[in-house]
Amino acid sequence: MPWTRWLNEPRTAAYTAAVLSLLAVSETIVRFGGDPATAPDLADRTGSAVVGGGGNSSAIAVALALLTTVPLALAPVHLASSTVLVTLAAVFSLMPFNALTLAGVAAQVAVLHQLAWRGSPFLAATPLPVFLGWAVASLGGDSVWERFVAVALTASAPAAVGFATVGRDRTSARVHSAAAQAVADSLHEHAARGERARIARELHDVVAHHISMISVQAETARLTTAGLPAEGAKRLLAIGDTARAALTEMRRLLGVLREDAGTSGGRRPQPALEQLIELVDDSRDAAGATTRLIVQGRVVPLDPGIGLTAYRIVQEALTNARRHAPGAAVDVELRYTPGGLHVRIRDNGPGPGAGAPGRDGGGGVTRTPGTGHGLVGMHERAAMVGGELTTGAAPGGGFVVEARLPIPATEEPV
Repeated sequence: MPWTRWLNEPRTAAYTAAVLSLLAVSETIVRFGGDPATAPDLADRTGSAVVGGGGNSSAIAVALALLTTVPLALAPVHLASSTVLVTLAAVFSLMPFNALTLAGVAAQVAVLHQLAWRGSPFLAATPLPVFLGWAVASLGGDSVWERFVAVALTASAPAAVGFATVGRDRTSARVHSAAAQAVADSLHEHAARGERARIARELHDVVAHHISMISVQAETARLTTAGLPAEGAKRLLAIGDTARAALTEMRRLLGVLREDAGTSGGRRPQPALEQLIELVDDSRDAAGATTRLIVQGRVVPLDPGIGLTAYRIVQEALTNARRHAPGAAVDVELRYTPGGLHVRIRDNGPGPGAGAPGRDGGGGVTRTPGTGHGLVGMHERAAMVGGELTTGAAPGGGFVVEARLPIPATEEPV
């Protein structure tokens, strides 16, 4: 808020106008000798033909003092009218009467600041050349007070307009920035929810398969195990019933996620790392660039959820490489360790924050770590299986995606 925000309140503006009016009238009386019948400076400057003598000159000076301050009370409801009245009175006080007071200067500065903040900075700057011209003309005068008032008005009025304009722009920028950030946060959250829903649809098949196997194996054990005690048969029956109930509830909860995934084609099994060679070959053919698959360590069979997550991360990273670094060579590395699977996809393209030549003619396409729906999906996938994922500039140039996915200790190497 500007320092003149008190002019937004009618009561405060009226009190301020009254105080400034009293000060302006008092300054006028003091400047012109205190006797209404004698006003030598004013009479000398205007001449009797204009104002008709000293008494009329004093009356005009007092009237101008009031006109430069009283309209300040209108600022909360009629800022434009208040500014016009105060400015016209100030101009007439300067030329030809030279009766502007310091209180009038304060009122003029206040309304110009408010107009620049709440209205038009251009209109607020309109009277500034007049004030400057009067200040230059007053430098050759004999009155020290006249030169002081000229300097005060010429220095404070442009400063008030300038500060109001800058403050207004900064406030507007903050508001726009906050709105843009809110929109960006909303879009990011929407993208994250969409990715979670898509991931949930894919993992639904994996989880449903495991639960179905529990139910089938429990029923098979109950029906085929010879000499099974009644209590054991009862428990196996309860396991099967619980598995079927869990499967039903899961399908009911995730059924809505499948409504927007229906297609005219048939359903296919979810991919896993066994199809990674085919994915790399397809990427090489589509991009027309070198794409290598590098496998290190002792390969172990993965949980279907882990395999699906690794496949989707590699798939999305290859898609991003083709989009943001066309023609760049890409290495896909899988490193099996006792504690987990490390997936690393690196290209030798321009890297994050650098232009991708040929995309917009000016190198305007950039990649920023942590942005974009694809990166959001990769982060969500890694997190859902207990892993973590990082993206950013690769050492020596290019872009790198690294994921660390856990492998249960019970899995045996092949």
